[in-house]
Amino acid sequence: MASNGDSSYEPQAGSSASPYAGVVDRVSEADELLHAAHIAMTRALAEAGRSALRQAARSGTRPRGMGSDMEMRSIAAEIAGVRRSHDRRVQSEIDHALTIVDDYPAVFEAWEQQRITRDHVDAVVRMGCGLADDIRDDYALQAISICERDIASRVREALRNLAARMGSESFAERHRTATAKRRVWVTNGTDGMSELGATLPTVIAAGIHDRLTAMAQSVKDARATAGSPRADAAPGDVVAGDAAAGAESADADAAAPDVRTMDQLRADILGDLLLGGAPVVDPTSGSDAAGPLGAIRAQVQVTLTSETVTGADEAPAELVGAALIDADTARKLAGRARIWNRLFIDPITRTPVEVDTYRPTAAMSRLLKARDQHCRFPGCRRAAIRCELDHTIDYALGGHTHIFNLAHLCQRHHSMKQFTKWEVRQIGGGVLEWTSPLGRIYREDVPVPSVCFVPDPAGPPPGSCRDEPPPF
Repeated sequence: MASNGDSSYEPQAGSSASPYAGVVDRVSEADELLHAAHIAMTRALAEAGRSALRQAARSGTRPRGMGSDMEMRSIAAEIAGVRRSHDRRVQSEIDHALTIVDDYPAVFEAWEQQRITRDHVDAVVRMGCGLADDIRDDYALQAISICERDIASRVREALRNLAARMGSESFAERHRTATAKRRVWVTNGTDGMSELGATLPTVIAAGIHDRLTAMAQSVKDARATAGSPRADAAPGDVVAGDAAAGAESADADAAAPDVRTMDQLRADILGDLLLGGAPVVDPTSGSDAAGPLGAIRAQVQVTLTSETVTGADEAPAELVGAALIDADTARKLAGRARIWNRLFIDPITRTPVEVDTYRPTAAMSRLLKARDQHCRFPGCRRAAIRCELDHTIDYALGGHTHIFNLAHLCQRHHSMKQFTKWEVRQIGGGVLEWTSPLGRIYREDVPVPSVCFVPDPAGPPPGSCRDEPPPF
């Protein structure tokens, strides 16, 4: 890639060699190796995608479109197992590699020749999304020329303008296409915190932020007004009566100024609205009433030890499928729960004790959720409460409804198990052994349980009733 200006570094004559010269040379050599590896990986991933499409085309037993998707899932899972990665991420990488190699060959060639960087390639592909096939080559050539002049972060706007100028779609049409990609996601952080993100139409996002700001300001103004003296109160006035004094003391907390920042207030109000508020309009009925949507509440699965419940320790609890949460929050959630389920754990294997029945009962489902915690395909961490209970050996083929023949699979991996050559068997203790179409074997162990009840050698406290049901 050409650099801006003619400046270059040359050691001073007669001076000792720079102590960084060797380091820079090694970085340059490593960068060459990394570049070659990225090129090779992109070619390999693209070929993997083509192989999946060819295999799907040869198969006429599946519905059109579904076959190619299943084959793509299967090869992505195979590669993910080799790379110890997530199959969804690998499938996204395969799609991206196919786009680069097949749809933008000139861009791929420029990258291979190191005229542009990998970041340039990603920017060109992202900005060119949606362009018609007959103008894509022309766009690619002009985009390469732009990328050769500067680093990737400085050419994105120019590439966006180029794509908009060459595209046949109007802004309104492009907006409709972009609106279809709206989504919400969670990125789990540390210290019991996570980030909630959303891709929304600009007017919606701006309106949400403006409303949160207005509501946050109203909270601050209300607290400030409550804490200010009455306009009709003269200096030195004393309110007579013990009852009045008690009321003043009771209102002291309410009158205290709100010290939260605007960012904190916006975050708190957003949580209040989403978890406790009801929608203004029910789109299922078209009425202005909240309707049945007003009864929808968020569902979370929290696992914690009995010591944390009782306050004997401050160990964090686990929000299944997400991250750790602090003990105080866990106890508050526990206090509001209407039903507590006590699971008996084998003290040796630390897995739930078997419960057998004709079909999965509510108790079995709760037990298996506690055991699995997430989808049992290697690398997948979709929470069990968002998964389906699958018979490892199909019920139609004689598989029993038994906790060691049941496991949670997300919809993606459940259907992949059904429609591709991936096979799975349970080898005892809830451990799953997966065999890929190429014969590679991956073992998915039972997650370490977060809840474990142990017998108290001292027995129940004096005066307690042994037959009294447990509080949770």
